[in-house]
Amino acid sequence: MFGVQPYLMFPGNCEEAINYYKDCMDGEILYSQTYGDSPMAAEGMNDKIMHCTLKIGDTQIMAADSMPDQPASVGSNIHLALGSDDIAKTESMFNKMSEGGKVTMPMEKTFWAERFGMLTDKFGINWMFNVDTPHTEEKSAAI
Repeated sequence: MFGVQPYLMFPGNCEEAINYYKDCMDGEILYSQTYGDSPMAAEGMNDKIMHCTLKIGDTQIMAADSMPDQPASVGSNIHLALGSDDIAKTESMFNKMSEGGKVTMPMEKTFWAERFGMLTDKFGINWMFNVDTPHTEEKSAAI
């Protein structure tokens, strides 16, 4: 199963922006985590948003504050995020789309996913590829 969602990157004001969109469009914040609440903590980033999901009607928008080494700027701050449960197919798509483009984060296992990678394709479009960690009965019992 595959799906694509917009992923907005902000230069440090993600929380303000998401709350603004939530209020303007009667949205609901489904999830929000700061860098400080994750293993990705970086100096000056502890209170910044590492990932959040905003539901607006029947759709969802994901967003985050960009890391200092990957600054967000108008025009390059929107990514298309492809979610999947198929490692081989996702890696194949990632490899094909990286041809002629630029890999900004290689496909690798992360603390939130079996695989995650980012690239800018040959047309200048930013993509994120995420393969969810399988949800097992053992994990369900721990939740």
